[in-house]
Amino acid sequence: MNHLDKLFIDGQWVASDGDEWLEVINPARETLVARVPSATNGDVDRAVAAAKAAFPAWSITSVAYRQQLLVTIAEAMQARADQLAQVVSDSMGCPLKVAKWLQIEGSIQAMGAFARHMDAVAWEEPMHNAIVVREAAGVCGFINPWNYPLHQFVGKVGAALAAGCTMVVKPSEQTPLQDYMMAEILLEAGLPAGVFNLVPGKGQNVGAHLSQHPDLDVISFTGSTRAGVEVAKAAAPTVKRVTQELGGKSPFIITASADLKTAVRYGVEDVMLNSGQTCTALTRMLVPSGSYQEAVATAKQIAESLLLGYGDQAFMGPLSSRQQQQRVLEYIQLGRQEGARLVCGGEAAQVDGAGYYIQPTIFADVHNGMAIAQEEIFGPVLCMIPYTDIDEAVAIANDTPYGLSSGVFAGSDSEALSIAKQIRAGQCYLNGAVFDCQVPFGGYKQSGNGREFSPLGIEEFLEIKAIQHPVEQPV
Repeated sequence: MNHLDKLFIDGQWVASDGDEWLEVINPARETLVARVPSATNGDVDRAVAAAKAAFPAWSITSVAYRQQLLVTIAEAMQARADQLAQVVSDSMGCPLKVAKWLQIEGSIQAMGAFARHMDAVAWEEPMHNAIVVREAAGVCGFINPWNYPLHQFVGKVGAALAAGCTMVVKPSEQTPLQDYMMAEILLEAGLPAGVFNLVPGKGQNVGAHLSQHPDLDVISFTGSTRAGVEVAKAAAPTVKRVTQELGGKSPFIITASADLKTAVRYGVEDVMLNSGQTCTALTRMLVPSGSYQEAVATAKQIAESLLLGYGDQAFMGPLSSRQQQQRVLEYIQLGRQEGARLVCGGEAAQVDGAGYYIQPTIFADVHNGMAIAQEEIFGPVLCMIPYTDIDEAVAIANDTPYGLSSGVFAGSDSEALSIAKQIRAGQCYLNGAVFDCQVPFGGYKQSGNGREFSPLGIEEFLEIKAIQHPVEQPV
């Protein structure tokens, strides 16, 4: 991969106006992987100007043309899947084998799926005395996270390309490398100059400037709720459309009729996957009181069997940075102080003398008033909470400022579904279901607004216009 010393603006690799750099550190090995420019406000202005200039021509391209382009992009991603997995693994420390299926395969499928989703959009439809058309919302700014960097890139960029929008993309400063590879892919696929622009940089600089930029029509942000609030504030004076995928503290209800060991394994592995750095992780496991101690013992056994490391046999890699590792350790100490029982884990670890690892950690005897049950830890920490009946379980599940995801494991799909309908969250996984990029993704409450993926993800980047005919008056 070339051009890491450049920004991608108006279809070209160009130097930054500034002289600051972002270092990409492999958190498994604590080694420098690469460095990329940290864009200036002037760089952002150039990128926005390019996107604005490209918008009129790009926005009126045909649906068929954009569909074919998305297919071409997905095929090019598939051809470079191993390289994409390697750069994500290098910058996140995620075991390469895990990165391939967790980080890359679904992202490629999602990019291609947007071409199919375009067929479900009512681009033009009659309504009474009018024709209602859907057209591109404008110039977009995208601020992406580090935990699923390619996945979130595709969720925004794929949908915006389908809609006919142009864009300026800011990757996380920790994980910009796959975005550079995607810029190469988009250029080779024939995307017109200015439609896509890449400006890595720090959130407080590039992210803030994008959020308040007067020439942006849409800002889409994925990250913490705290940062999302600041993005919304910055966007408010220019009345931008703001879509956000924010934090979560998702409940997982196991019913008395469920296969307990299967359900607990699903829940533990869900939390520990990606080292707990998943916004939808089911971090509050709600278990019937009568089987609670058995569930705790089972969870401990499963957690202690998960291998830390960077190789093919590893299930869990490190935390994304030393700072993130320290943050999670502080939450673990807080849980102890609050009176939760540490069942296993709770300590920092290294593999081959390096890495920002934390052992898989489980707390028992947790009640929903504890900070560790209310606040997003974003690490490999599971809170196990007992309940007496389903009404109490649902009340606990909904007793959170968040509403991103949830799960139910029951003896039948019908039982699980009846409980899922009572949970205030944007997604619910029944009886071991997994994430599907074919359906809408987003949250309730402080977990954000708007939806990504599916035809509804494209709708986030469309405006609706009613073109009205004269109404014939009766004679």
